[in-house]
Amino acid sequence: MLRDRYDNPLTTASAAARDGYVAGVDAFLSAQPGAAAGFEEAVAADPGFALGHAGLARARQMDGDPAGTRAAMDAALALSRGLSSREAAHLQAMDHVVSGRGLQARAAVRAHVQDHPRDVLLAQTCTSVFGLIGFSGLPGREAEQLAYVEALAPHYGDDWWCLAMLAFARCEVGQLEQASAEVDRALELNPGNAHAAHVRAHVDYEAGDALQGAAYLDRWMEGYDKTGTIHGHCSWHVALWSLEAGDEDRLWRVVDADVAPDASVGPAINRLTDMASILFRAELAGLAVDRARWRAVSAYASKAFPTPGMAFADAHAALAHAMAGETDALRRVAEGAAGPAAPVVRACASAFEAMAAQDWPRATEALPAAMQDPARLGGSKAQRDLVEFAMAAVLLRMGRGDEARRLLAMRRPIQLAAGPVAGL
Repeated sequence: MLRDRYDNPLTTASAAARDGYVAGVDAFLSAQPGAAAGFEEAVAADPGFALGHAGLARARQMDGDPAGTRAAMDAALALSRGLSSREAAHLQAMDHVVSGRGLQARAAVRAHVQDHPRDVLLAQTCTSVFGLIGFSGLPGREAEQLAYVEALAPHYGDDWWCLAMLAFARCEVGQLEQASAEVDRALELNPGNAHAAHVRAHVDYEAGDALQGAAYLDRWMEGYDKTGTIHGHCSWHVALWSLEAGDEDRLWRVVDADVAPDASVGPAINRLTDMASILFRAELAGLAVDRARWRAVSAYASKAFPTPGMAFADAHAALAHAMAGETDALRRVAEGAAGPAAPVVRACASAFEAMAAQDWPRATEALPAAMQDPARLGGSKAQRDLVEFAMAAVLLRMGRGDEARRLLAMRRPIQLAAGPVAGL
């Protein structure tokens, strides 16, 4: 029987189908273009290859193609008869994943990897800050994520994908020395792994190594195709370091070319959150931001996420709506927030509305609830810094500069030196 690169048996007699599947998986795991194309080659070579269709569903989900996702997943499920128990369970779990049933998906994937830890396309769904654990909205998600990847690691050994995911999980809990060594090894094994390059940027950010991080990412991005899954988000890191360096011209050049929703080709959640975040960070740093930019990202938020329910997107949509003066849209987010992290979303919405109105006392009342456990929103520590920085900015506006500096010195000391808020 043919096997994939992780030694999982595949129910197909076609070597071409196997090769297309392996290529699709590798492109997906490295955030390089071509994942959907690889899976399409697999099912063209063997239309009865169920896992090829399931992989295509996952790739199309990442590409923001809901109709194509559903069609591919239905094709996979229709081929479930005669599969191995692993493949049949894979299909059921993947159906939960691509259908957006987060709670069921997380439970199904975690149960599946107990028996099949090297079923990588499923194992991947619970890793990284945008995975099923990262977006669970539950307390303790960073510790849970690290525990999950640490349990996988012995089954993968010296593997470029797993090392990068382990490094990211360590980075988010402050284990920077180990994270740095692991991500460097991941890049040595596969220099084209965009996820590893992205993790390298996070490690440098958390270590306060802006010059090193910016120089590395600039070099690495030279060879990264704009259609790569996280090209827009890596560009957000470049823009953020340009802001820190005081290079306003480059900041807006990168934003307009690669971060703005109408310029980026990444997932919708990155297009929204990266743009809202960089505009807010620019304002906090003292730059003037054209209201037209806020109106554009507010409009994109309403179009891409019309129904609240994903906390990380909702918090950034609330920010965009507040800064654009779109009160009705802001209310819809606050009132429609759902899931375990809904209280954090509502606190953010209230705080951002108060900041837009320059009602600093009301903002100081709302922000502490968001700061209690911002990890529940999802995303990385670097992305959630905007909550801490918002509080520091509000305190400064109220003439409480010493308190603002103490706040960041206690909660994000490594970022204080970067001067993220004008007036510190």
